[in-house]
Amino acid sequence: MNYFSGKLGLDVFGNVKIVKGEGIGGKPSLILFKIVKRVALFYSALLCAREMLAPEDGSADLIRALNNRLVALSFHIREYYWIDMKKLNEIYRYKTEEYSYDAVNKFNIYPDQISPWLVEWMPKKGGYLIGNLQPAHMDFRFFSLGNLWSIVSSLATEEQSHAILDLIEAKWSDLVAEMPFKICYPALEGLEWQIITGSDPKNTPWSYHNAGSWPTLLWQKCDVVSAYHSAMASLRKLVKLDELTIACIKMNRPHIAAKAVEIAERHISQDKWPEYYDTKSSRLIGKQAQLFQTWSIAGYLVAKLLLADPSKAKILITEEDSELVNALISANPKKKRGRKNLKQTYIV
Repeated sequence: MNYFSGKLGLDVFGNVKIVKGEGIGGKPSLILFKIVKRVALFYSALLCAREMLAPEDGSADLIRALNNRLVALSFHIREYYWIDMKKLNEIYRYKTEEYSYDAVNKFNIYPDQISPWLVEWMPKKGGYLIGNLQPAHMDFRFFSLGNLWSIVSSLATEEQSHAILDLIEAKWSDLVAEMPFKICYPALEGLEWQIITGSDPKNTPWSYHNAGSWPTLLWQKCDVVSAYHSAMASLRKLVKLDELTIACIKMNRPHIAAKAVEIAERHISQDKWPEYYDTKSSRLIGKQAQLFQTWSIAGYLVAKLLLADPSKAKILITEEDSELVNALISANPKKKRGRKNLKQTYIV
């Protein structure tokens, strides 16, 4: 467990220790470190590890440690990474320099850090998990990988999962446009792009990892054991998942994924199955995109198959753990639902 958390750059609360701008192969990066995705994958890895342990005396301490980690991670992400219109208003009215256990503004976030684009972009109905949270800094960008995987893995609550899909529907023209799906939104531009990426010519605004559109997000390749159900069944070490489709199927809203697939199939074949698309509206094939990309082709095919038979997605879906839910309710007195008397003790 310590090995995985070290590799992912996570501590017990989900904060990411990473140099901003650090990326793959030492190149400058922006979404390239996908904070929310790392947290969601780490959460899935913990669930896998717990499922593979036999409940016996020798593993009791390890299972307890896993449960403690899962509860702490879930509480931290659900409570502090979530943003919607209600939370946005709360942040806007934050008092700063609060230093106590009862502080509302626990990370000393300054209201002026709220990005102007977010105020106009946030729909009245819907929300999402922000990119990253550090003391006195919030990355408000929407990262599709992390949010969709949080739905699939149940890192997000059922209410939050529906809200993420609500936001995708409300902001369809921004996140899907003419080719699904934006890897993040919005793009870094101007001086911010120059500083963070070092003026990286591949990650120009609305291209590649800087808010490019990736058809593979209909079926996103994830180098992780899919979910603890598949670990129990000893299926595959590396599973490629159709995150958008599976997330929609899980929340019983497959029409969203079906609409995205319908848009993709209009011209992705004529475009020779490119790796990604450029521009804000996803109208141009990526300037350095590889053609006949395997995961672009597979993404479309797997999405079609899953929509034709949604039961096939069950093995890839993690349902919310009732024991963890009750532990989270106990840890957060603001939540009033469920049982509060627990047989086990969790550290949050």
